[in-house]
Amino acid sequence: MKVMKFGGTSVGTPQRMQEVTKLVTKSGEPVFVVLSAMSGTTNSLVDISDYLYKKNADGANEVINRLEAKYMKHVDQLYTKEETKADTRAFLKEEFNYLRSFTKEIFTSFEEKNIVAQGEMMSTTMVANYMREQGVKVVLLNALDFMRTDKNSEPDPVYIKEKLTALMANCEKENGDDSPIQVYITQGFICRNAYGEVDNLQRGGSDYTASLIGFALNAEEIQIWTDIDGMHNNDPRIVDKTQPVHQLQFEEAAELAYFGAKILHPTCVQPAKYAGIPVRLLNTMDPDAEGTTISNQTEYGKIKAVAAKDNIIAIKIKSSRMLLATGFLRKVFEIFESYQTPIDMVCTSEVGVSMSIDNFAHLGEIVDELKKYGTVTVDTGMCIICVVGDLDWSNIGFETRVMDALKNIPVRMISYGGSNYNISFLIKEEDKRRALQSLSDHLFNK
Repeated sequence: MKVMKFGGTSVGTPQRMQEVTKLVTKSGEPVFVVLSAMSGTTNSLVDISDYLYKKNADGANEVINRLEAKYMKHVDQLYTKEETKADTRAFLKEEFNYLRSFTKEIFTSFEEKNIVAQGEMMSTTMVANYMREQGVKVVLLNALDFMRTDKNSEPDPVYIKEKLTALMANCEKENGDDSPIQVYITQGFICRNAYGEVDNLQRGGSDYTASLIGFALNAEEIQIWTDIDGMHNNDPRIVDKTQPVHQLQFEEAAELAYFGAKILHPTCVQPAKYAGIPVRLLNTMDPDAEGTTISNQTEYGKIKAVAAKDNIIAIKIKSSRMLLATGFLRKVFEIFESYQTPIDMVCTSEVGVSMSIDNFAHLGEIVDELKKYGTVTVDTGMCIICVVGDLDWSNIGFETRVMDALKNIPVRMISYGGSNYNISFLIKEEDKRRALQSLSDHLFNK
């Protein structure tokens, strides 16, 4: 069985929902579908919550009424049978009355998570109803019945597998000898926490749900459908002559995601990586395109892509006390830890250490603390350029190709050795476009 995840824009209009149904049923094989909320819905639900936090019930009701009118209009456009329209309107009426019920009570983060979860509840029901109208044998499973996190707010894969397989087995049993179930649908993003409260998966959202379900079912493949055409070897908005990347190793995809490729959160594919299940990134606007496949297979010696991360700050601390001293780096890193500021890159010498961060929130306090240990220099307006591929140190020559591309670009820092899949350069943001174009020309267009 394949798992297919569709994001908010993929189910953002009645026409998109109809297209999703065609994609899901095209092969005729049983599939498991994960849906996000319709695009714009989660933002509206967050707005409702903001008004309720501020005890502005009128503002919340105005947003609720506007959202309800939008959904009721979609009902007329999506369905052809009056019976389906009536059933869906009745469901949506209950949903929006449920949202209105929060305007009369004390509002906390617990209520907010209940409100935000309704976007996925509505989109999955609407799509399931449309599939039934089209004669598709579909079962809608409530993610709150099987998707759970533990006391550390991490997904509980053992619980998820146990509950989900039991639910599906029960559905098959109730179906009996009738025509087989073609589609299982569930909500992405939402779950229950270890205490049974409605919660969400946060990082990766619906992608994370799809990966966890794929792991639980030992799926053949996990497909992530978006309105973006897979991953490219560079940012097509900045660089000319970019090409889609057809295959990535999981570590390569994680590096790209962290350093600027917004299409996939690195955490969300971990379950698929451990289970050896390939993940394919596909485009709902161009369903026949090959997309990008992410798996545990490595294309040896090949540079795959380049990504960039803006708004970087470089911090250098130089001190003679660092020479042959033990504990110096620990003291430096503890400062960043105390202000909950992650470090992107690190480069060291005998008497100095340079680091990059992307969080300005506590920059002043961090610099003040660092000055206790040495002379501190800060550079802002920087950019990390990340070159990704099979860059094992035994693959002789890749450094020369990359450095040759950057021979006319001032480089502040270089980081290599922490990963076999990434070499990173810190440059000025003003040089970013020139650097990316030069790397693209040298690495991919020759």
